[in-house]
Amino acid sequence: MENSYQIKYQSKLYTLSYTVIRSRRKTCGISINPDGAITLRVPLRTSEREIRHILLEKQHWIITHYLEVMEKAQSRPSSDLSDTQRAALEKRYIEAAKEYFPKRAAYFRTLTGGEYQRITIRDQKTRWGSCSAKGTLSFNWRLMLAPPAVLDYVVVHELCHLTHMDHSAAFWQAVETVCPDYRIHRKWLKDHGHELVL
Repeated sequence: MENSYQIKYQSKLYTLSYTVIRSRRKTCGISINPDGAITLRVPLRTSEREIRHILLEKQHWIITHYLEVMEKAQSRPSSDLSDTQRAALEKRYIEAAKEYFPKRAAYFRTLTGGEYQRITIRDQKTRWGSCSAKGTLSFNWRLMLAPPAVLDYVVVHELCHLTHMDHSAAFWQAVETVCPDYRIHRKWLKDHGHELVL
């Protein structure tokens, strides 16, 4: 169910829509998709009053990140591809990704250690990669549009999660050992990830 509330920021009033998703999770989380959709993920028993409190408490984070997402959306390169052409291209990139990511993962695993069970290729809205507790690595096919070093950084990042299922100092040290310039690649994704579209 979609809801809305207002935030005043720098003398301007914004009306933002948001969706609440209740699940068995223990904590609350807020995410903003590249299209500006705001999602609150909360435990099952979270009341409307608690949700309003979360929105009020996090309103500065929400509005600043929302405006950042909107600014990136406006600077996103336009395309003259038809829907049919775009779908055909996406299919080709996805097929290429299914072949390429396993090769890069196999190469870097000799450096990172750990064992993964399988690799999946996805079209995630907000994530470039993920590593499940069962050893499944997932990668966003749009990384095929990024510089090769950036793609390799994401592969190394997820491989390091096989032995460090967090973002602790030990995790980042493991990433840096294999990918010394990871900070540059991480920043590139933050600054240019929204441009990886057809």
